[in-house]
Amino acid sequence: MRVLVVENMLHSDLGQVGVALEEAGAEIDLRRPFSGDALPSDAGDHDALVVLGGEQSAVDDHIHPYLPHLAKLMHAFTQTDKSVLGICLGSQLLARAHGGDNLLGKTREFGWHGVELTEEGRADPVLSAAGEAFPSFEWHSDSFTLPPSAVHLAANPAVANQAFRVGRAAYGMQFHFEAGTQVVENWKRIFEDQINGIDPHWLERYPEHAAKHAEKSDATGLTLARAWVRTIRNEKAVESDSRAIAGASA
Repeated sequence: MRVLVVENMLHSDLGQVGVALEEAGAEIDLRRPFSGDALPSDAGDHDALVVLGGEQSAVDDHIHPYLPHLAKLMHAFTQTDKSVLGICLGSQLLARAHGGDNLLGKTREFGWHGVELTEEGRADPVLSAAGEAFPSFEWHSDSFTLPPSAVHLAANPAVANQAFRVGRAAYGMQFHFEAGTQVVENWKRIFEDQINGIDPHWLERYPEHAAKHAEKSDATGLTLARAWVRTIRNEKAVESDSRAIAGASA
């Protein structure tokens, strides 16, 4: 399978999603449009799309003019029934792509927080793999309204729309389930000033936070990543199997 991965800033990381993709033998096509990489014109050459987080908003078109095209590309993958995963900014872009509104600066969360599944989430093939409630790392101040076609999958007291699905396998996750402990360790070192600006006591209390939440969050993140990867349909493998069957029947 060939998976397009879009980074929106330096030091974003596939984390647990990268582990699950490697386990599945996926070929990763990494693009960094914020630094000039071109995005594909359509979904034809890839089996799935992952869009990671970033410091910009989902409507910062004047600063990052590639964002409208990225939103259209996410819509195109969804319309062709290919798997899509939008994390944090990626979820906000997926909401934009399907008619949701982006809510800027309305909902700030940082650190590990609880996430609870909705009734629809408990029945969803990806979200249900994690159980009814779990901790996950959050880092955002923006959010979104649900697109008209979306299925609402998860929430918490701070943010109503933590996860949603459009179609068969286009998922938006506001929370950073990909951010295992190693990713968080890197972020707290690289973004020390930004974190202190959010909460001047968080870094000194990090060992306490990590001891309470990290192990469960890591396990949940990998479980969710593996469940999403299982939604990916390898079009070339399907075509190859179909030709083999046709040849055997001839």
